[in-house]
Amino acid sequence: MVKKIAKEPSTVLFPIPTVLVTSCLEERNPNIVTIAWTGIMNSVPPVVYVAVRPDRYSHRLIKDSGEYVINIPTVAMAGQVDYCGMVSGREVNKFEETGFTPVAADRVKAPLIAECPVNVECKVRQVLALGSHDVFIANVLAVHYNEDVLDQKGRPDMDKIKPYGYCGNEYRQMADKLGFYGYSKKG
Repeated sequence: MVKKIAKEPSTVLFPIPTVLVTSCLEERNPNIVTIAWTGIMNSVPPVVYVAVRPDRYSHRLIKDSGEYVINIPTVAMAGQVDYCGMVSGREVNKFEETGFTPVAADRVKAPLIAECPVNVECKVRQVLALGSHDVFIANVLAVHYNEDVLDQKGRPDMDKIKPYGYCGNEYRQMADKLGFYGYSKKG
């Protein structure tokens, strides 16, 4: 029998996605922040969230603009992604420092990051103040894919996208496919 050891409550769900969130206000340069606390909340309509600490520069940009873009990076971008979470957009233009290319979005003012193979345009519908973080719940307005990460049927290919996760202060690459939705009932 396995012995369980109880620990204090903490945030131990893993892996969690590692994303870059872009935001902007008209009088300021667009900003990039690294976020690991993000996810899907609803399918129809598609609703996602990002959780941001109120002291972060991006918090004000998202709160005041009411919009943001979730940009999904590849494993090759891990160093740049970490950098975007370690410096403040108050002092640094992260697009210039990382070499990322801002691309105009279709539905929001915040830019897409060209180098990220997936970009999700979001409009804030609700903000929940939970303590250390505020949760920006948003409707998905548009999703963009780099053409080279889609398979022959136009579906996203995870082996080409190469997303990765955040696990207990470490970035971890997603590995081999284990199955597909419903595979346990096949046969």
